[in-house]
Amino acid sequence: MNKRLEKDLNQFDDLLNKVKNRSCEFLNTLEQRPTSAPNSVKSDAYIPSKGIGTKETLALFLEKFDTSIVSSSGPRYWGFVTGGSTPASIAGDWLASVYDQNTQSVNGHGDISAVIEIETIKMFLEFFDLSDDFLGGFVTGATMSNFTCLGVARQWLGKEFGLDIAKQGMLKQMKVLSATPHSSAVKSLGMLGMGSNSIIKVQTLPDNREAIDMKDLEKQIVSLKEEPFILISSAGTVNSADFDDFVQINKLKQKYNFWWHIDAAFGGFATCSSKYKHLVKDWEFADSITIDNHKWLNVPYESAFYLIKEKYKYLQIETFQNSNAPYLGDPLENFNYLNFLPENSRRLRALPAWFTLMAYGKEGYKDIVENSVDMAQKFGSFINKSEDFELLCPVRLNTVCFTLSNNHEEASAFLNELNASGKVFMTPTVYNDKNGIRAAFVNYRTTQADLEIVMDEMNEILKNK
Repeated sequence: MNKRLEKDLNQFDDLLNKVKNRSCEFLNTLEQRPTSAPNSVKSDAYIPSKGIGTKETLALFLEKFDTSIVSSSGPRYWGFVTGGSTPASIAGDWLASVYDQNTQSVNGHGDISAVIEIETIKMFLEFFDLSDDFLGGFVTGATMSNFTCLGVARQWLGKEFGLDIAKQGMLKQMKVLSATPHSSAVKSLGMLGMGSNSIIKVQTLPDNREAIDMKDLEKQIVSLKEEPFILISSAGTVNSADFDDFVQINKLKQKYNFWWHIDAAFGGFATCSSKYKHLVKDWEFADSITIDNHKWLNVPYESAFYLIKEKYKYLQIETFQNSNAPYLGDPLENFNYLNFLPENSRRLRALPAWFTLMAYGKEGYKDIVENSVDMAQKFGSFINKSEDFELLCPVRLNTVCFTLSNNHEEASAFLNELNASGKVFMTPTVYNDKNGIRAAFVNYRTTQADLEIVMDEMNEILKNK
């Protein structure tokens, strides 16, 4: 064994303690760490011929990179839709690295990590009050969850035309209907060879909505003259957290032939609270659903999962099977994630989710969701009452989309100055052709005190203009 490697192995306990201590120091000062920082790292990468060992590498990491790492898991990072990491999820994530399992299952042999993943999916079905006729698996994020669901949807659509797309390729332009699809769903269509231009735009509801106009949807369906298609619907749009009407979509599904996919990356967590559960009524009738855990579940990146109705498992195997590897067994006889997901090799991604679900339960996540929405409502109220800002749309759940009153062209400049303060991070957007700013509340750490820090800073910037 290499001498440096052997030395590290013999001192492993001490090394892990050093990493633990550094981790605790980071987490205990997360509220004080800036939400953005200038990139002052010099690119002078090199590989030492003999290596410097883990202790010295940790010291080098702290010296070179630590000050540029921002508190993206902190209470005032409101950009994108970025959650934090609960203590239990960090414990699960650490153990996932320590155990270092490749999550598969072949005839019950090998490790049991696939059993843990299957159990966690069943826990999620109960958590989201969904029926047990869904199969699921863990992927890196909403993009790969959308990709997986739409990959199977593509195979279904091909079969409706007498094609095995997984084997024959795309021999026909397929139709996809959507009103406000997330960019990751559009990206997935491109990666799947269906093309982002395959989307037929459905009108949104009037009165500043991003949700599907059901009358226009049925009009578009009728115009396809019974041609099967894929419908991408939203449980929480990015700008306004708007929800499509799943009750009405389900009624349409009983009349027409289409694959119904729901992007519920963060909006699915509305089920955690009786106050907001109505937003996803009848979503259990969808063919596939995307859920992103490193958003509102507050687990470390990378964690998301897909749900696809079990009746389509053969289509899923056709889409992702490793058919040319005899040592993996018959994909139709053996449940094996190699044949159900895009990736062959995967870490035990389910473990952080399993830990946090067990640790905090339904009540814990009800509190997290309701606190996030409460913070969004309070921030929205501040915007609404201010003469300097205006809401671009109502605060429907956990996202606040706003701009500068009568001066939306300056929104980007204002945001740059606000983010540069290091006290908060938000992201720019465009809504109804106006330059805007959006703040997404999903971090379990965010409190009223954080709101006050941000509101004071916003007023201070305007005061000094």
